[in-house]
Amino acid sequence: MRVLNVVGGSLLWVLAGLLGLVGVLLSVTIVLLPLGIPLLWLARKLFRTAMALLVPRPVRHPVSEAGKAVEDGAGSARKGLSKAAGRGRSFLERQRKRLP
Repeated sequence: MRVLNVVGGSLLWVLAGLLGLVGVLLSVTIVLLPLGIPLLWLARKLFRTAMALLVPRPVRHPVSEAGKAVEDGAGSARKGLSKAAGRGRSFLERQRKRLP
């Protein structure tokens, strides 16, 4: 799967580069400027998509990945605290029973 992402991203990157070059050449001439600008926008979108295919998710979205890691850590901490609270409750109940 990773190989397909790399090959697809590379081909898309080359296509975006060629479209960008054609867009720049069209934008040089004043008459073809309305055709060059949309081609440059399309090349920019294709570059973005190519990089999304080439770069792994934690590199593209470091904040959301860090948020997921914090949520996972909070869940395990919550589970550990609930276990500790349960042990503390049972300890207190045993101590109450020992009192006269």
